[in-house]
Amino acid sequence: MYTSTTSESVALTYDDIIFIARNRAYGAFDLRKQYRPTLSRALGLGIVLFLGALSAPTLYARFWPHASVTHDQSMTEVTLTKLAEPPVEPPISLPPPETAPAVNTVRNLPLIVMPEADVVDDTPPPTTEQLRDATSDTETAQGTGDVDIIAAPEASAPTVTEKALEVESKPEAPFVTVEQQPEYPGGLDALRAFLGKNLNYPRAAASAGVSGRVYVSFVVNTDGSLTDIQVLKGIGFGCDEEAVRVMQKMPHWRPGKQAGRAVRVKYNLPISFTLE
Repeated sequence: MYTSTTSESVALTYDDIIFIARNRAYGAFDLRKQYRPTLSRALGLGIVLFLGALSAPTLYARFWPHASVTHDQSMTEVTLTKLAEPPVEPPISLPPPETAPAVNTVRNLPLIVMPEADVVDDTPPPTTEQLRDATSDTETAQGTGDVDIIAAPEASAPTVTEKALEVESKPEAPFVTVEQQPEYPGGLDALRAFLGKNLNYPRAAASAGVSGRVYVSFVVNTDGSLTDIQVLKGIGFGCDEEAVRVMQKMPHWRPGKQAGRAVRVKYNLPISFTLE
């Protein structure tokens, strides 16, 4: 764009038009003037570097060629030798199969009700004395006599221990959740009173300043007795053993009930050890 001032023509650039009424001392005007030359130089430098990177392998191979590697391709004659055939072993002769011993048999055909006119064989059935030393079969035959007859042991009356084992049944698995949970006689207040009266703080735990809760698991049987007492999570220093000792000393609970029937219930109880 050109503008005229009196008789002279002065060429104005786009940057001159933008900064006609602005202060050019802040540096923005110089930056805009130097932007295009800087961009051109950067573009040219980038192209030169890119082309140099592409031609670097070719130039390197031209000025520093690799030493040629020679391979020895000489042939070696190999003589194959036929392996000796393995000796043929004679077949193994098997002993003749042994004949199973035979037992004495007595003819004893099944009874079939037939008309009297059709009866052809009127041989009577074997007697008890004949079957004492022989077995029942369709034909009478003489055995070899080498068969050992194994007699069944005589049945004996069961002893008291065997009767107890037969009658004894496995206890049913304890419930985890029931309609009516087991309860310490007197409720939670009575349970806290029992623990406070019988629980002794271990000396090792008191010396070490250990306090916390010992979680004990046990099973309340149908008669209220406590079994399978074990520590789920303890704090050590004798507190776990003390909690088990107190649980073993505890009186019978009121058993839990399911559908109005007393059942075995698994119960978890936290026991607190607190230093005063």
